Amino acid sequence: MSRSYDLFAGAFEQRLRNLALAQLGVREGETVLEIGFGTGHCLKQIAEAVGASGRVCGVDLSAGMLEVSRRRLDRAGLLDRVELHCGDAADLPYAAETFDAVFMSFTLELFDTPEIPVVLGEVRRVLKPGGRLGVVSLAREDGVSLMLRAYEWCHQRLPQYIDCRPIYVEEAIADAGFHLDYREKERLWGLPAKIALGVKRG
Repeated sequence: MSRSYDLFAGAFEQRLRNLALAQLGVREGETVLEIGFGTGHCLKQIAEAVGASGRVCGVDLSAGMLEVSRRRLDRAGLLDRVELHCGDAADLPYAAETFDAVFMSFTLELFDTPEIPVVLGEVRRVLKPGGRLGVVSLAREDGVSLMLRAYEWCHQRLPQYIDCRPIYVEEAIADAGFHLDYREKERLWGLPAKIALGVKRG
């Protein structure tokens, strides 16, 4: 889906990504990780925000997404400040307390339920004390509507195309040891979504 993803999903999701990035508040000179960077739109924005003195890393399971992102960053003249890695967020290839911020957009809900705390544990490990985690995700906190039931029915039958699923976003972040500093309800295709900012305690 890497070549066509932006055609059917990118425009709808980008507004929420932009809102979440604004809350994450990436600053010049920071070291930032994006998990599940997709086609690289947010990587580009983050690289611009951290400037030449900052560093950006990206991890995605899809080699196709990595190539699409690499081309986008190269065209923007930003490839020299971004390190891309094809791998699993449940086993991040970075030392402890490396990053000032971590960003995840429509990625956390791709993991099986037992894997979510593992991924968030890895995020907590690689964040510096006081580091920020920004997440935007489909959410179940608002109950189960008819639209949500229809979406989940499609997800169960066509997971290769409808891969995201609503999750308990705030609970997952809090249970992983983050202080919830910001939360906002949104809608995506009529489905409930959440933007949440967690801060690493200690």
